Amino acid sequence: QVQLVESGGGLVQAGGSLRLSCAASGSILSINAMGWYRQAPGNQRELVANFASGGSTNYADSVKGRFTISRDNAKNTVYLQMNSLKPEDTAVYYCKAVTSRPRVAAYWGQGTQVTVSS
Repeated sequence: QVQLVESGGGLVQAGGSLRLSCAASGSILSINAMGWYRQAPGNQRELVANFASGGSTNYADSVKGRFTISRDNAKNTVYLQMNSLKPEDTAVYYCKAVTSRPRVAAYWGQGTQVTVSS
C-alpha cells in the first residue's frame, strides 16, 4: 500500500504562486510514476504534470511554462510549483502514484484545494 498526503493549497490572487507537496509513505519502492491531477467544478479530473518511470516529465498545455513538477527522493516527496496562477487554475489538486510491483495499482491522495481569485 502507498499513502499520499498533499499539502500547500490555499487562496491566492491571480498572478500569485503556490507550491504543493505530496509526501509518499508505505511501499514507496514500488512506485514507478507520480503526478499531479486536478478537478475543477464542472470538469473532469485532468492531468496537470507527471513523472514517468524514467524521470521524464509531462505537462498539460494549459500549465506549461507556469508550473514545474519536481521531487526530493530523500524526502519521498513530489512538488508542484505553480506560478502566474489564473482563476481557471482553481481546483482540487490530487497527487497520484502508480505502482507495478507486485501488481499494477494507482493511489490517490485526499486532495488539496487551490483557489485563485481574480
